[in-house]
Amino acid sequence: MRGNMDTKDLLNKIMEGVDSIGHISASDIPNIDLYMDQVTTFMDKNLRRGSRYPDADKVMTKTMINNYAKNDLLPPPVKKKYSREHVLVLIFIYYYKGILSISDIQTLLAPVTDNFFQKDEGFDIEKIYEEVFSMKAEQMERLREDVIDKYDCAMNTFEDFLKLFSFICALSFDVYMKKMIIERLIDSMRSTGEKEHNAKKKSEEK
Repeated sequence: MRGNMDTKDLLNKIMEGVDSIGHISASDIPNIDLYMDQVTTFMDKNLRRGSRYPDADKVMTKTMINNYAKNDLLPPPVKKKYSREHVLVLIFIYYYKGILSISDIQTLLAPVTDNFFQKDEGFDIEKIYEEVFSMKAEQMERLREDVIDKYDCAMNTFEDFLKLFSFICALSFDVYMKKMIIERLIDSMRSTGEKEHNAKKKSEEK
């Protein structure tokens, strides 16, 4: 029984920590263009709390950002400066990179950056970003309920440390399935994009 209580206390502390992390509001991003060092400092300051190892290197390095631009995940900087829109795209990349490949992230972001990056008027990346993260509170509550439900189920399985093992397995299977669904959706996006590209190419050749 004591082991179960210790695990539940640990889980509550973890969930409280996750709740307190929050996200970067678009209004928190400087309204001026930034140099590379300023971008990495901003990202580190605002995303460090979500890092597994707080004392590790910066959450996003110069090399990473250069690679993102090289692989067409991020539009290139203008005169070595990055706009608010660049920072918003980097935040999306930060959340994706833990579960998706570079190729998948490129497929996912390309339509967004192609159509909405630095638009002078109308719908832009900042509006997309704010709309996506406006759902955070509701999603966090659902996450908490789902995690507690999996915990309760796991506590009714084995004895001793195998309860924790069962709980971690349940969480891992959930992540695995959601990752697979995301990958299938991105495969569909890629296939649709390729068909549209080929159709456009054939039309131009006529």
